[in-house]
Amino acid sequence: GKILDLTIGIGSALFHMQGDPADEFYALSVRGPNIDCSASDKITGIPIDKACAGDDKAKLFPRPDFVPSIVKVKLIDDGTFVTTEWIPLKDAAGKTITGLSNPLKAAKTEAAFDKDGRQLPFDPNGLDTEGLVRLKHGTFWIGEEYGPSLVHVGADGKIIERLVPQGLEGDLSGATYKVTGALPAILMKRQLNRGIEGLAVAPDESALYTIVQNPLANPDADAYKTATATRILKLDLKSRQVVGEYVYTLDPAESFKNDTSDKQSDVRISELTAVGVDKLIVLERIARTTKLHAIDVSAATNILGTDWDKEGTPPSLDQIDAADLVAKGITPVSKKLWLDSSTYPELPEKVEGVAIVDGKQLILINDDDFGIEGAKTRIVRLTMPSAAF
Repeated sequence: GKILDLTIGIGSALFHMQGDPADEFYALSVRGPNIDCSASDKITGIPIDKACAGDDKAKLFPRPDFVPSIVKVKLIDDGTFVTTEWIPLKDAAGKTITGLSNPLKAAKTEAAFDKDGRQLPFDPNGLDTEGLVRLKHGTFWIGEEYGPSLVHVGADGKIIERLVPQGLEGDLSGATYKVTGALPAILMKRQLNRGIEGLAVAPDESALYTIVQNPLANPDADAYKTATATRILKLDLKSRQVVGEYVYTLDPAESFKNDTSDKQSDVRISELTAVGVDKLIVLERIARTTKLHAIDVSAATNILGTDWDKEGTPPSLDQIDAADLVAKGITPVSKKLWLDSSTYPELPEKVEGVAIVDGKQLILINDDDFGIEGAKTRIVRLTMPSAAF
């Protein structure tokens, strides 16, 4: 095998708390260093049959003991940053959790192997952490891919509650924190590793907004591969109930100029940031191109609880061409392009976190994939684009 010089990746999300100093942010690690077993030979030098028992759908976890964490960072005048606080995630009893795969039956899951090729046990507490916001009273919400789920976390890192798609809570009965089936059941049809990444909170903290990274695999993966319609959820923070579900249409793969992909499934959402109630910034990307779109969900059709939330609806939302949505009675959210990184070659690739400071500065952070394949993490300041709405 090879020696991997791993880093600790914290570029999965970025959040700025209103009222905090302009140089202080909250960032988020993902589940820990992991490698697609199909790429094991290339990255580790260990053939897949030895690394992952030949399972090309599994993940290799070089450090299965890694604890997903919330990280406070401070920007330095020389253009770098330092971490000033680490908040490891813990169960209700205060024991740290892992980022290992969940034991799911109602939704797809993936086997995990350690660096010696031993299969790791599934962990009902495991989280694939991707999106982050902090509330004024000090607690956090995290967007998570495995469920997919929304996770309420105390200021001390203890998990208060995990909201999962209705019907999935039984698979997580072994978790040592509270699990509630509160999200639409249809989200269990998410493609593996295409769950919830973006998370935003309304400025008045009345609601959380989250988005599924890609269209669902509904009824199957063939639909996911070509689909352009994904779902934004609005969660009322007082009732903890989903009150809105809206359709967001992804840009064509060919429009991401620094990438050469024509595969629509390569286009994904990695971040949400709120600039007002129902007014959001969406980060849409492939690998080398990042776009920011300003969206307004207030005039979009609320499909929550309709036939589009039923698994057996023919055709499914994911089988409908974007041009035919209105004919089906669905008005998607409006979009306005705010930034396209293909015109700014100095910006990092694989940007996954976006924060706004005082309505004047746009702050971007990239994910370095724990040093396995990604570029070194950078935090970049930009002047806010002109009014988007």
